[in-house]
Amino acid sequence: MNRRSAGNDRPGAGLPLAAALVALIAWLGTAGSLRYAEDRGPATVNPLFATSMSEARVDELVFEGLFADDKELRSTGRLAESFEIAPDKKSMTVTLRKNVTWHDGSPFGAMDVVFSIDAYKSAVTASSEAGRVNWIASARAVADNVVQINFNGPEYAPQDKLHFKILPAHKFSGPAVKRTDPFRTQPIGTGPFKLGSFNDDASITMTRYGGHWNPAKVDEMVMREVSDKNYQAKLLLFESLEALVRVLPRDLATLQNDRRIELYPYQTNSWWYFGFNLKRAPYKDAKLREALSRMVDVDALLAPIGTGDRVSGPFVPSSPFYNHAVSPVPFDADGAADILTGAGYTFNGKWFRPDGKELKLKLVAPSNLETAQDLVINLQSQLQSRGVTVEPEFLDVAAWKERVWRDGDFDLMLSLWSFDRNEDIWEQFHSTGTRNFVGYKNPAVDKLLEQARKAGDPQEKKALLQQAHAKIAADYPMVFLWTLDSYAALSTKVKNVVVHPFYFFTWSTDWTIGE
Repeated sequence: MNRRSAGNDRPGAGLPLAAALVALIAWLGTAGSLRYAEDRGPATVNPLFATSMSEARVDELVFEGLFADDKELRSTGRLAESFEIAPDKKSMTVTLRKNVTWHDGSPFGAMDVVFSIDAYKSAVTASSEAGRVNWIASARAVADNVVQINFNGPEYAPQDKLHFKILPAHKFSGPAVKRTDPFRTQPIGTGPFKLGSFNDDASITMTRYGGHWNPAKVDEMVMREVSDKNYQAKLLLFESLEALVRVLPRDLATLQNDRRIELYPYQTNSWWYFGFNLKRAPYKDAKLREALSRMVDVDALLAPIGTGDRVSGPFVPSSPFYNHAVSPVPFDADGAADILTGAGYTFNGKWFRPDGKELKLKLVAPSNLETAQDLVINLQSQLQSRGVTVEPEFLDVAAWKERVWRDGDFDLMLSLWSFDRNEDIWEQFHSTGTRNFVGYKNPAVDKLLEQARKAGDPQEKKALLQQAHAKIAADYPMVFLWTLDSYAALSTKVKNVVVHPFYFFTWSTDWTIGE
């Protein structure tokens, strides 16, 4: 087995003493507070139960994984110092970074890694992130700072999958963790920032953790909840914020023309969709789903929202897994009418189902999803002009989890998926997936996703997932919409900024604040 370094050590390590002192003095000379806005603050600060990007961004500041992306999007060590992969590729031994402590001063070690994997895997915990570890068979501590991880099958680059956050074993009684555990509001991690306070104005203050192996150069991060996204740009212009994670398209020109603000374009693995409820008649019928998909003029929906790329399936066009031979569903109202007529539907000013009932769609959308209201109203207008009634309802986070996740009480849902660079769509499209809210089931797709998870050859995995893309698209479980062009905006006082495409704050320890 070849021993590999998992990444660079702390800044200054290995440098001559004088150079190390200069680096230390430079670090001590930078400080400040960086305030950023979220549409809605985190419901929990516990990576086991993260379900939103606002939660993922806080987790990125407070917690760490064994590995994370470097600026070339290659896995490099965070809590891992080095690793060895067994010759049969069925296990790896990870040596952990020394002298790492939790925010309460307790030492970090191998038992924390074992506990975290067991907690993610626990059926009792029912982690929303369980899919990140279901390729792991078991883990055990070999020494205080060495852990062995055993896989269900051969893994050729396991470090790419070991980005999930590690939790402190000493804060829990065992791996069966409750969603309501006090840890959710009293978290400690090993990350560059520790949670300071939940404030009365719904903001969260996170302070720099001086004991971190690569201390941040900013004193504190403050998440401000600003539910009106139209107001966020104004706060940045009025210097009440230093950062916006995503700028609304209509605000781009205003911010671009302000010399105090810098825009940072970035790519995401996020795509939008309208999802049919395949558990409910008549949407079990693929012909109906195809007809409704052809009634939607997606380009007309996108125009007032911003710019982006249409998608024909569950990957973004820049992904190696995207099947470019599959075209997005065309807008074809006449073709849609022919399909409905052939399926026994009748038209008399409105479309009626074969059982005589009017064809109506109960559409739900998250109330906190940017531009959702405009998008839903435009879709309602489009379909109404083609004889289909749409009854929209906007749900807050609690109602969304109840109605969509738990009860499946919808005909059509508007949402978006955000993936990291592993682009694992198992949870969304495998019949056993924990986030398969639309109830999609196709044994052929299940088999392809299972084979892709086991594939050691990247080209084999690519081919399998491109086949899955084609089969999913042919089933019309969703009206696949687009991936939007994204821009972050930061005050020019914030220097050395490089934005991670998925989690935003991965490289924030390099950021500085000055005049």
